Amino acid sequence: MRHARAFGIAGLAVLVVGAVAFAQSTVQPLPDAPPVETAALDANSVAALAKAQPGDPQKGAQLAGACAACHGLDGNADIDPTLYPRIAGQSERYVAHQLALFKSGERLSPLMQPFALPLSAQDMRDLGAHFAQQTSGAGIADDAVVEAGPYEGQKFYEIGQTLFRTGNADRGIPACMACHGPAGGGNPGPAYPHVAGQQAWYSSARLYAYREGETLEADKHLFNVMASVAKSLTDEEIEALASYMQGLHARPDPAMLAAIEAQAAAMPTPATPPQEQPVPATDATADEALEAAPAPEVQ
Repeated sequence: MRHARAFGIAGLAVLVVGAVAFAQSTVQPLPDAPPVETAALDANSVAALAKAQPGDPQKGAQLAGACAACHGLDGNADIDPTLYPRIAGQSERYVAHQLALFKSGERLSPLMQPFALPLSAQDMRDLGAHFAQQTSGAGIADDAVVEAGPYEGQKFYEIGQTLFRTGNADRGIPACMACHGPAGGGNPGPAYPHVAGQQAWYSSARLYAYREGETLEADKHLFNVMASVAKSLTDEEIEALASYMQGLHARPDPAMLAAIEAQAAAMPTPATPPQEQPVPATDATADEALEAAPAPEVQ
């Protein structure tokens, strides 16, 4: 019995080895996957913008579907505001310029570059025109009281508010509103960006990058404007500026305005205070007669 069992096990092993050998001789290996074609970086992408026509917002809306997964259909990045910046309300020129920088590799972003590479200069202008017509939302500024340091006792956003509105002449820091506008809407002439309502994490990251003063941009004149402003800012000032701009907006967004109006309508109407009765006029003649009458004699 032991010999029979041993022969059986040996026979089974032979069958398994034979099956493996047969499979290896008959199964064809998978062909190598074809190489993925990717667009090459285009060093002329920024210069090409000057030859494009002004953007068409309707064409841009058709292209914006690729942006919606991260930035939302209207560019407000409500899907995850902790990961993606707002681009709603941004100027056409600024959006197009940033896309061209991504395409040329002058602004590095592993996430944005694949989306920018297939775009033409006209596509970039069209996308910019679409997002320029969208209404930017806003976040909330940090109003916690600073407990130590040079700004002790101030609310955190007030540090940024002062720098945004007046700058600091002693330190050579100009007011941010000089270029970005008092409501943070940006200056469309030199394509200074819309900063009102921007996520604080994004604004602070950009300010830190400007403070470092290093860029891959071939034409550095716009970068150098911000680098000269940010070089003197402390970490606390950068974070406070970013917080202030996050809460900055020209007027309530439609949802907030509707909520304010609904709350006002639900409040009870205050009761009308009772009218005071007028004091009757004094009869001067009667008073004078009483004063003129002789006093009664005391018995």
